[in-house]
Amino acid sequence: MIKRPGRFTLGTLAVQCFMTTALVAASFQSAATDLIASTNDAKYQRVVGKDTFLENPQPDTLDIIDASHFPPRVVASVNVAAAIQGPPQAVAITPDGKLAIVSAPSRYDTAEKKLLLENYLQVVDLTSSPASVIAKVDIAHHPQAIAINRAGNLLLATTTSGHLLVFAIDGKSITLKDTLKLSDKRLSGITITPDGKTALVALRDEQGLMVLDIDSDKVTTQRERISTGVAPYSVDVSSTGKWALVGNAGLAGLPGNVGTLAGDVDSITLIDISRRPYRAVQHVSVAALPEGIAISPDGRWVAVQSMDGSNLTADNPGRRAKGKLILFSNQNGKLVEKASLPAGEAGQGIVFTADGRYILAQFNVEKQVAVFAVANGKLKDTGKRLASTGGPSSIRSMPR
Repeated sequence: MIKRPGRFTLGTLAVQCFMTTALVAASFQSAATDLIASTNDAKYQRVVGKDTFLENPQPDTLDIIDASHFPPRVVASVNVAAAIQGPPQAVAITPDGKLAIVSAPSRYDTAEKKLLLENYLQVVDLTSSPASVIAKVDIAHHPQAIAINRAGNLLLATTTSGHLLVFAIDGKSITLKDTLKLSDKRLSGITITPDGKTALVALRDEQGLMVLDIDSDKVTTQRERISTGVAPYSVDVSSTGKWALVGNAGLAGLPGNVGTLAGDVDSITLIDISRRPYRAVQHVSVAALPEGIAISPDGRWVAVQSMDGSNLTADNPGRRAKGKLILFSNQNGKLVEKASLPAGEAGQGIVFTADGRYILAQFNVEKQVAVFAVANGKLKDTGKRLASTGGPSSIRSMPR
């Protein structure tokens, strides 16, 4: 059983971590800092659509990426327990860049040939040399997506049990303050609005989003709901506080045996959060399984990384070798597709850089984070790849 993941000690990456931690620490006070956290599941490997687990994998890791300059670069790597199962938002980083929180821990029992989902959060100190896990916070439920507010003192975590966990952040410690039962089924993605007054939680199996009200560290809900597509998954919000976005995973995102799927289109939902009640203003069809979704900080652009059949087995008629990255312009509440490019095989999360000029996309099978440029409504693959020791599984920027 995993008790506490240790420090990253693998050769040159450990040296890199030691040498670059000073760079990360020095950038904390810079207004231009743009740190992005990306986790990597090294034990799981998808082989032409089939789930496999390696017998002697390298450790799962957390990479800290500095995206304030081009090209982005990994400035620290730390051993953590990570998982590809669940929405690719199981990591968060504080607005001062000093802490990262990693969710969705798992381990594979080789003898039992069984994946075990564990119940704790990991706190990573990014100011130490090298950066390292300093605490494991045990909880009663398996955590999924997490989000931190702009003030840096509140952490919210969704769980597979339908509970929402409310944590206070104080310095380098996090403390569980409250638990809300929102559903009898799984929760998935979560985001906190820029003003810190509300949060949006995806009800993965019941459909729709639930709106939470936040007053300091007190979180409540009047059970205000927002319409979505089937199996709402990842959730994002613009820094302007006007728009939110949710990706809907479709039948593939529901529990149990849903039958054989062959790459049917799924959807994303654009939400107006400029005033209450919040409301969905557009549902847009996209290629199958929009695993990663993101809205640019200024709200002008929406990006979607869909698996588009690249997660299917070779005998499935919907099988494709690569997924798809799609760019939409947001024309005051109307999404218009502008461009698309091939993406990774069974890709995971995506995020815009703070200036909205680049998109970082997790290519899971290729074990890379790819960098795409956005200019004048066009997408360009820059060819820049950030290599990882495991398959990238979750990604999040500092709160914006």
